[in-house]
Amino acid sequence: MTDQPPYGVGTYIPPNSSMALVSLITGILGLTIFPVIGSFVALITGSMAKKEIANSRGALSGEGLAKAGIILGWVGIGLPVCVLCIAAITILFVILLPMLLVAPWIAQEFGMLLLALI
Repeated sequence: MTDQPPYGVGTYIPPNSSMALVSLITGILGLTIFPVIGSFVALITGSMAKKEIANSRGALSGEGLAKAGIILGWVGIGLPVCVLCIAAITILFVILLPMLLVAPWIAQEFGMLLLALI
């Protein structure tokens, strides 16, 4: 009965890359506290972490953390861009378009008023 090795012996789990963890944390911060800056940092550190993990030849893990950081970074950059596009379209259709449609009528009424005064 004592011939069995202790439970868990022989398994080696490589440590996570610190850059991958930084990428994930800054990706989360990029969606919450530091909107655009955190997202850019997440993209940069995530790419650095993926290269570091690939060059380590199995000595480091954390590729999933790096991918999650990169994805969160792109989401953190894409959301403000979408909000700006929606705001621009809203301004165009709600403010500028009605002004362009009403402007000829106002100009005509103003012209008639000027003719009446002369």
